[in-house]
Amino acid sequence: MAIGEDGTVAERVDAMQRVRLGHTQVLLDQLRRVGPLSRAELVQRTGLSRTTLFDIIGDLVDRGVLVERGPVAAGHRRRGRPSAKISLNPGAGRIIGVDLGRARIGVAIANVSHDIVAEASRPVDVAAGAARRAAAAITLIEDLAREHAIDLDAVEGIGLGLAGLVGDPGRPPGSKALLRTARDVAGHFRRRFDAPVLPDNNSRLAALAEATWGAARDAHGVIYVRWTEGVGGALILDGRLVRGAHGAAGELGHVSVEPDGPRCPCGGQGCLELQIGAKALVRHCTERGVTPRDPHDLVTRAVAGDPTVRAVVRDAATLLGQVLSGLVVEFDPTAVVIGGALAELGILVLDPMRTEIDRLAIPRHPRSVQVMAAKFGDEGAALGGVASVLQAGAAGPLPGPVGLPTATIRAGDS
Repeated sequence: MAIGEDGTVAERVDAMQRVRLGHTQVLLDQLRRVGPLSRAELVQRTGLSRTTLFDIIGDLVDRGVLVERGPVAAGHRRRGRPSAKISLNPGAGRIIGVDLGRARIGVAIANVSHDIVAEASRPVDVAAGAARRAAAAITLIEDLAREHAIDLDAVEGIGLGLAGLVGDPGRPPGSKALLRTARDVAGHFRRRFDAPVLPDNNSRLAALAEATWGAARDAHGVIYVRWTEGVGGALILDGRLVRGAHGAAGELGHVSVEPDGPRCPCGGQGCLELQIGAKALVRHCTERGVTPRDPHDLVTRAVAGDPTVRAVVRDAATLLGQVLSGLVVEFDPTAVVIGGALAELGILVLDPMRTEIDRLAIPRHPRSVQVMAAKFGDEGAALGGVASVLQAGAAGPLPGPVGLPTATIRAGDS
């Protein structure tokens, strides 16, 4: 093939290579975000032709980036031969999700094929500082690695969930957008594992787990609420976190419902969390003559049918539904997912929320919003940490071998 003086053929070849690279990245993006998929599912999700897609898959299988998994028989099978699944090579690396909660530390270790290879949690002293929590989580990771023969030198990245305000993990590297505590805690993990660390609010990570593998996997837009000692929130659009201009989108617990009310640690007044957080509910019960020992006892009494506790919880769920109705109007989601300890009460809390959303969120609009309990419990935020690293890897250029791009690796750097 002759090349003209103007380099036309060379430019054409280069353009074709860029197109193929783009197609390859679209394929890898789907496998990182969703996990193993059949060829037919990949054609549907990527929009690529069967010929182009199958050629790229064959090349990546030959290079060891992808593997083909045999079909798994489960339940009722359709007629015909079940489809094999294509996935990222599970031996390519390990991803760790960590949840440094207020009372419990959780860890999940996965491979890039979305297989959870180990997970565990341990209680932690609520008075423990950030450094002690990080040290406890690192010990838990090391214990899991020994128990399951996991090579920690193969860690690609760590998704780190923290309680409270974290800053904006979505800002460019070196922007100092993370709050100091988040940067300091991330530093403990980065030094121990020599891997990128992506800190975020643990409620947002729990929401990401629900959108990736849980109750909201097929939802277009999701409002997530983590209702436990505090009230956390997150917004998901097309499977990705909505962070907002300053990294604070979805902080539902800090919506003011009583502008002249008590001062909140966030600096505001009368925040929702002060009214319906589990500790506040214990206080409301005490004021009515019933004294739960702690938030766990409060949930236990409500499940057992204590009328006073159930009335307090219903009132709180009604108030939460009123706040959610405004967010439903603004965000127009397809699902509202409730996680955390209070979600264990099921229809006792879900029905009042549904009622208020139906009553207040433009009732004449033909919208359909599902209000449902989360699939994951305490493990949700750690799983979301895994999902955050998978998504970060999917957003970068073609990995080879599968890994995080440089820009992503530095996302948690201080």
